[in-house]
Amino acid sequence: MGKFVGKAVKRREDARFLKGAGTYTDDIKLPKMAHTAFVRSPYAHANVLSIDIEEAKNEPGVIAIYTGNDACGEFGVPCGWQVDFKNGETMREPAHPLLTKDKIRHVGEAVAIVVAETLEQARDAAEMVMVDYEELLAVTDPKQAMEAGAPLVHDQWEDNAAFDWCIGNDRAEVEAALESAHHVTEMEYRNHRVAPNAIEPRSYIADYDVNADKWTLYTSTQNPHLIRLLLCAFVLGIPEHKVRVVSKDVGGGFGSKIYHYTEEALLTWISREIGRPVKWTSDRSEAFMTDAHGRDHVVKSKMGFDKDGKIVAHLTDEYCAMGAYLSTFAPAVPTYLHGTLFQGVYTTPLIHLNVIAPFTHTVVVDAYRGAGRPEATYLLERIISKAAKEMGMDPAEIRFKNFIPPFDGVEEAGYQTQVALQYDSGDYHGVLERGLEMLGYEDFRKEQAKAREYGKLLGVGFSSYIEGCGIAPSAVVGALGARAGLYEVGHVRVQPTGKVSVFTGAHSHGQGHETVFAQFVADKLGIEMDDVEIEHGDTDQVAFGMGTYGSRSLAVGGSAIIKSIDKILEKGAKIAAHKLEAAEEDLEYAEGKWTVKGTDKSISFGDVSLTAYVPHDYPEGLEPGLDFSSFYDPSNFTYPFGTHIAVVEVDSDTGKVDVKRFIACDDVGNVMNPMIVDGQIHGGVVQGIGQALLEEVVFDEAGQMINASYMDYAMPRADDIPMIETDRTVTPCPHNPLGVKGAGEAGCIGSTPAVVNAVVDALAHLGVTDIQMPVTPQRVWKAMQN
Repeated sequence: MGKFVGKAVKRREDARFLKGAGTYTDDIKLPKMAHTAFVRSPYAHANVLSIDIEEAKNEPGVIAIYTGNDACGEFGVPCGWQVDFKNGETMREPAHPLLTKDKIRHVGEAVAIVVAETLEQARDAAEMVMVDYEELLAVTDPKQAMEAGAPLVHDQWEDNAAFDWCIGNDRAEVEAALESAHHVTEMEYRNHRVAPNAIEPRSYIADYDVNADKWTLYTSTQNPHLIRLLLCAFVLGIPEHKVRVVSKDVGGGFGSKIYHYTEEALLTWISREIGRPVKWTSDRSEAFMTDAHGRDHVVKSKMGFDKDGKIVAHLTDEYCAMGAYLSTFAPAVPTYLHGTLFQGVYTTPLIHLNVIAPFTHTVVVDAYRGAGRPEATYLLERIISKAAKEMGMDPAEIRFKNFIPPFDGVEEAGYQTQVALQYDSGDYHGVLERGLEMLGYEDFRKEQAKAREYGKLLGVGFSSYIEGCGIAPSAVVGALGARAGLYEVGHVRVQPTGKVSVFTGAHSHGQGHETVFAQFVADKLGIEMDDVEIEHGDTDQVAFGMGTYGSRSLAVGGSAIIKSIDKILEKGAKIAAHKLEAAEEDLEYAEGKWTVKGTDKSISFGDVSLTAYVPHDYPEGLEPGLDFSSFYDPSNFTYPFGTHIAVVEVDSDTGKVDVKRFIACDDVGNVMNPMIVDGQIHGGVVQGIGQALLEEVVFDEAGQMINASYMDYAMPRADDIPMIETDRTVTPCPHNPLGVKGAGEAGCIGSTPAVVNAVVDALAHLGVTDIQMPVTPQRVWKAMQN
């Protein structure tokens, strides 16, 4: 712990946000800026017979109307990850047009865009575009999509499979172990689809400068450089140096703003066509229909145990929806981000996961906070709790019995799993022990038994999770199908006065980068936080970067910054040695100055900085300046872990579930700012509870999302959430210089199974063994009656 690192420093960002002075994309107003509205399909599956724009073109204020029959119809957005079939067949990758010409594949797919002087004029004219559709049968369930005779999403293939994939041990070996197991627990369920619901909807402004022959795209994205790369190299064919992508303040993402959406490329193309800036901001209904959704797995699983309750084998088959097209990282989510966490925190000797990924007549599915890891954790933690009940074991006892023994990744090697990954460090016993202590487990069980005598239904649920963050080496992910490197860039520029500007490719959309990055930079250099400025989100300022997702900002982005600071200190030492007339090896650096060991002779960081830019008295052969960039490509994932415990009360008359307590004991490695870590945990827990109890995207048989508004889609509110009790252990990551692991998704991963386990525990004496999420009052009431 330093002067700033490890302290609950208040977030710098909040000053502007609390004053309403943040700059979101929708706040930007450019001269002569035009506005747009889309004509979107009301059907999930249909042929487009004709599009009549003649009447709409004559509406007041209309500048232009484009359809898929215009030049923009020749472009389409790409997928960024390739997962091929088990038999070697190449992944089926359909064209994803900016505007569809002839076939609709999900509700909300755009067939035309109207450009007008005002938003109201654009919307009015869009109402006048006449589209003749021939509605067709649709399929929205991923398992049903693979049944014989299911409507085809893409006619060029004989079925709806985008790919299939498996990982782990030989299936026959796993099946044999299950056959001979003392006990086998089985589960079938759907990890249902959810909508991301960031506070700020997606928003884009494209501005073409004819004199500079250059575009500026303002976009509410988590990933400015990746958007520029995909838009330029794979969609519009524009040289990258001709496009500047700017992402200022972003009001939440949760994964949904990683991806390259059709609207970004379309507006960029239009801005040159009309010679004016052009803007689109999604309304909430469009967000429900067009933002990438999350989850949507249909799961069948078996876990076998020996007579002592030790896991002997685990076999799972899943149907994982892709939606109508392949979103940027969609194929990776149910495969390498999901299946590689099927070991969990347990010593399972045999594992096999089989995935079939079908197209469905729905909006695309991609990473949503946790990105495959919540789905893996939900299965593991539900099936282990169910097995404990079936075998008459305590749910904590069965976990302790199967935990991987503690290891630090330094004295002992990392733990090699059956599903490719090697964990860095972990002590999974410690977080559960601390959680039980916080709960007062024995006292709770006594309280639960007594409460049942009076008809009060209390339950406790456990979830011991692990996740893979800070995605692994580019060479590794490249071999697994990634079409991009997953390194990060950190550029540190020391000004002549000793003030420091840091340019990072990691992008903040609520995580607190401007605070946390300044904390460790200031500590490392021995200067004040006010002397450090953090810049991100502008491709003309930052050399390159891969954005923010997968809890990677500090582990990968922070490590790149540290590499650049090390270079600055190395060069600074040469300058200091020259000024102090000493050998470099005789110097030590601390508290912002170089000192000759054993003496009081020293020179400050500021004096060395000034010397670097005014090199009158300077080491011979050393170039002036203190300005370095570094790329950091991680050697492995990082592996945060923890135990979450939920206590619920179920109303025996209505089935309503109240979460009475929520305990989160996490291990995210070294902690830079405990207040911000707690905030990240709180936010994730709320989203996890939301999926467990409230949130669900529901389609009817025609493919209509029947709850695409806040009138019908139930989001968690303040009175749904108890005060969240947090604590942590610290097991540093051994392979990055900060020893950090990541905290942004942990709450969303551990919380959902903890809550459902607690509800099932409350009803266990009634014979209830499982309830499908979301655990609504109706479902709970039916379970109690049955």
